[in-house]
Amino acid sequence: MGSASSAYRVIYLDVDGRIQKVVFSRFCSPYDIKELFCTALGLPRNTTLSLLDSTGAMVSIDPTMPHNTERSPYRVVPLTGGQLADKEELFQNVLTQVAEQFSRAFKINELKTEVTNRLAMLEKRVELEGMKVVEIEKCRSDIKKLREEMASRNNSHFLDDNKKLTPRRDVPSYPKYHLSQETVEALRQPTFDVWQWEPNEMLSCLEHMYHDLDLVKDFNMNPITLKRWLLCIHDNYRMNPFHNFRHCFCVTQMMYSMICLCSLQETFTQVDILILMTAAVCHDLDHPGYNNMYQINARTELAVRYNDISPLENHHCAIAFQIFSQPDCNIFSTFDPEAFKQIRQGIITLILATDMARHGEILDSFKHKVDSFDFTDEEHVTCLKMVLIKCCDISNEVRPMEVAEPWADCLLEEYFMQSDREKAEGLPVAPFMDREKVTKPTAQIGFIKFVLIPMFETVMKLFPQIEDVMVQPLRESRDRYEELKQIDDAMNEVRGICVCTCVCVFYYFYLRSTCLHVLMCSGSDEQSCECFYFRCRKRKVRT
Repeated sequence: MGSASSAYRVIYLDVDGRIQKVVFSRFCSPYDIKELFCTALGLPRNTTLSLLDSTGAMVSIDPTMPHNTERSPYRVVPLTGGQLADKEELFQNVLTQVAEQFSRAFKINELKTEVTNRLAMLEKRVELEGMKVVEIEKCRSDIKKLREEMASRNNSHFLDDNKKLTPRRDVPSYPKYHLSQETVEALRQPTFDVWQWEPNEMLSCLEHMYHDLDLVKDFNMNPITLKRWLLCIHDNYRMNPFHNFRHCFCVTQMMYSMICLCSLQETFTQVDILILMTAAVCHDLDHPGYNNMYQINARTELAVRYNDISPLENHHCAIAFQIFSQPDCNIFSTFDPEAFKQIRQGIITLILATDMARHGEILDSFKHKVDSFDFTDEEHVTCLKMVLIKCCDISNEVRPMEVAEPWADCLLEEYFMQSDREKAEGLPVAPFMDREKVTKPTAQIGFIKFVLIPMFETVMKLFPQIEDVMVQPLRESRDRYEELKQIDDAMNEVRGICVCTCVCVFYYFYLRSTCLHVLMCSGSDEQSCECFYFRCRKRKVRT
């Protein structure tokens, strides 16, 4: 009874003075809930709504929104462009002044800094006053003309053919997404389910992380620049089965949870925290879906450009700083050149550390330092940051089984795509990527046992608090895959399986019985079957 009722949420709305009760499943998407609210108000389903509580604060429209009562219903406000008319004139007057000064200038580069600062000031005003730039069409048109004229006279065009690197001007058009307290708390945990979120919601979660860690406040970031940068990041991740924007979000969320869980803000500087988070966001930018070995063996443009030395990781760094080179996306614009140089070097160091070819080298270096680790030693801290981003990059098995297992399927799919292409091109094929030689259990057991657990156990020496929430789940995942492998091996030994065998396999796999009774069949009938005994972990049981 209790579990059934907990699957539904009840929300009360104030509809023109009338209390409207709305019931929906907690598994509904935010879009479905918004449509339900529109229906309750008698509005078109695509109407943009704002939900306000009794204090006037905005409430996010999602399955985790706080409960309310009939005495404290939420007020639903349809958003229209009319509310902005009085502010548009002021905004247009300021733009007119900028345009007049711009038209009198003879050297466009001398005004570039001034115009950029004015635009930043205007955009901050948009953010603070709640204006929606996408609805002020003339304003957008004027800003666009200014920037296009500046770009046309600037001889230092950067990758004009790569339109994805061009920031999107409509970034501030969506209202700030208010996360519920339940989501905020879950976001800090390694158990966070990354599969339940749409791209815009993941962008809002990333934005929240930067605000929550005080990076926006401490480094005086322009909030709109942060939004625009994150959206440009999203646009520069490809639609690969594994190395995609959701993987970027997954790695960054795990980094955020480690920062919170290990209280890293107490031992690291805020610049270190900024480097960790930003490197996680950028670490696989424009990944083509084929690893370094393919790049090198196929002699691709990336391998030639970077001399076979971490070609993908070097490419991720290059794309990241091409994005930062644009004023619209430069979240580091408030740093002086020396500070920016430090941040740039830190981010590059961490992204290059994600090349698994360097795994042994980096982990051995950390093992030599961990027993006498010194947080005041820059070399020690840099090595720890390299290990942390490595942990986050390959941390899927730390998460609950229902979250982790789809990632293993995605990775195998990407591996099989590569191995199929390597076979077609006559290139060497790694056995762990060959669909004819690898299974999910065999792929995962060795990786968890010899890569993940040793690395996380080494980090655990510095931060014992990760044992229960990170190391123990890895051990359980290893045991689970070993059980699956035992079942696979047993099934492979069976040349023919009769009905009673299938029943035994079912009971073993789903009920975890202590032994497995298998009938080996040399023919098609039960009379030709012979019994043998499968030894389980606990004991050998005669059946």
